[in-house]
Amino acid sequence: MNRIASVLALIALVACHSTKENDYPIEKIDLRDIKLTDNFWRPKIRQIQDVTIPVAFERCEAEGRFENFITAEAVMKGGAGKVRGKMPFDDTDVYKIIEGASLSLVSAPNPKLEADLDRYIAIVARGQEPDGYLTTWRTIDPTNPPAEWVHSLGKDGRCAKRWDNLGGSHELYNAGHLYEAAAAHYYATGKRNFLDIALKNADLLVRVFGASDNYDIPGHQIVETGLIKLYQITKKNDYLNLAKKFIDLRGDSTHRKPRGDYWQDHKPILEQDEVVGHAVRATYYYAGLTDIAAIFGDSLYKVTALRLWDNMVDRKMYVTGGIGARHNGEAFGDNYELPNLTAYNETCAAIGGVMWADRMFRLFGEADFYNILERMLYNGVLAGISLDGTCFFYPNPLESDGIYKFNQGHLTRAGWFECSCCPTNLIRFIPSIPELIYDVDNQGIFINMFISNNAKVRVGKTDVEISVSTDYPLNGKVEIDIKSHASTFALKIRIPDWATNRFPSELYRYENGITSPFKVILNGNNADYQENNGYIEINREWHEGDNVKLDLNMAVRKIAANPKIEDDKGKIALEYGPFVYCIEEIDNPEVFDQAFDATDFQVGFNTGKLGGINEIIASNDRRKWTFIPYYTWSNRGEGRMKVWINP
Repeated sequence: MNRIASVLALIALVACHSTKENDYPIEKIDLRDIKLTDNFWRPKIRQIQDVTIPVAFERCEAEGRFENFITAEAVMKGGAGKVRGKMPFDDTDVYKIIEGASLSLVSAPNPKLEADLDRYIAIVARGQEPDGYLTTWRTIDPTNPPAEWVHSLGKDGRCAKRWDNLGGSHELYNAGHLYEAAAAHYYATGKRNFLDIALKNADLLVRVFGASDNYDIPGHQIVETGLIKLYQITKKNDYLNLAKKFIDLRGDSTHRKPRGDYWQDHKPILEQDEVVGHAVRATYYYAGLTDIAAIFGDSLYKVTALRLWDNMVDRKMYVTGGIGARHNGEAFGDNYELPNLTAYNETCAAIGGVMWADRMFRLFGEADFYNILERMLYNGVLAGISLDGTCFFYPNPLESDGIYKFNQGHLTRAGWFECSCCPTNLIRFIPSIPELIYDVDNQGIFINMFISNNAKVRVGKTDVEISVSTDYPLNGKVEIDIKSHASTFALKIRIPDWATNRFPSELYRYENGITSPFKVILNGNNADYQENNGYIEINREWHEGDNVKLDLNMAVRKIAANPKIEDDKGKIALEYGPFVYCIEEIDNPEVFDQAFDATDFQVGFNTGKLGGINEIIASNDRRKWTFIPYYTWSNRGEGRMKVWINP
């Protein structure tokens, strides 16, 4: 049975256990029912709230992001003003910071921050036109945008009428981030002040783009998933139908000339079989496609999503989970085009990849989607922010020669960018990470991420209190305690790819095998379990006080690449747990350029280095090399680095 056929069979099996006829068969649990207790992600979320968000708001104020909303109000009242900023999507930085700040309130309530958000939302409202339109640069002066924007807007850089330059105006992209942020704020606080702004704008979009004679589409996707989130809140079908219309019209030449593959607008979605073009646009598009596939229950959409996913994972993904090989167009390259020094791997693209992977898991139920998600999260995403939470990577190469200024003119992380999408995307994403821990279906509870927490998980009509304790990702020991009265369900625990001998991509393979990948103990005895779709399944009647201990065999893994990847021929990379490792010249001045012929690998926790990391010390009789987790590189100044090493 081939991959597509087997997945279609799995779709039918999962669907028969679904609690809903037309939605994801596997559901997330309420973020508010998860309380983090861990020492890895909880401090990072607090750092986002305490350090990164104040820095970002300060930058937005200094660069005129908030002033643009006030100026737009003045113009609407007959005054005049000048647009401040560098990009036609500067409004979205405000929205994304509000989104991340809102979600951070769930893990760390902060009355002052919540009041600040109300103040900022009131400023946003001032820039909204009476019919709901909200894109400040166009309201202020549509015929004379800043000169820096012309390359983004195309044509002559002008947009005299609304929506007449959607390939570059970002009017619908702005709307999408508005909806995503408003949904998160409403979810986190219960307040409607931001949601009402978004709904007023969405109703305008429905009137304009929902019209039967309007065939135009967004230049930059995200309005699709934003509309779906508004639909999930309001149950207003107009929002869902418009999202589907945008997805279906992309690439359709019946009524307009498609823009090309940079926009994923080269052929209709059901005919697409290769991930192409701008990688962030692409992942947002495919996430929306997967939402539509789930909600409408359409097998053609499901197969299309899977076909595109397989192409990305098996032909166009870096070992770090990064995606987007080319600086030109911030785009996917050809199959197997994965250069290291010039890799783009935009931080936003990795975040988009995580969002898509999570949806693919909820649609298909296979652990490999979360294996890829974890790879993206701990490497492709986390590398994008400095350990102190104040500096950022836009691209994330797998090699640095200390000369090529890959990071928008910088050799290391920068405090901000003229196009500041990546810093603000990290802000909106990192506080949402707790919702990646659990998923549920009719049969039971999935534990997909190993992060210490206390949670309440609803299985069918039963609330199950569950606790996870672990030092993951530093080690592979996970303890799960059931704290509720008797109930019967399946506990499904993901087995990470790094604890097996199978890499979840045709692009890479583990060179050294691993024996006894895991042990499972239930109440002090060997557990009776089944393995299914990459999960350990323990199906029983659970009682208060039941305890499961999972011990994943965390060992140094050597990775080799598919020989079709030119840059990686004959080289190896190292991995320990979910982390891909690299060497920096600062740790290896004598051996950085030496052939790597280590025969011994030792792992030790270094409390005083890079915030506390597991170092890999590789050695032979003559030399030794020090490896650090890839996400921590370039936190000690500029210098050379590489992930792939010549033996």
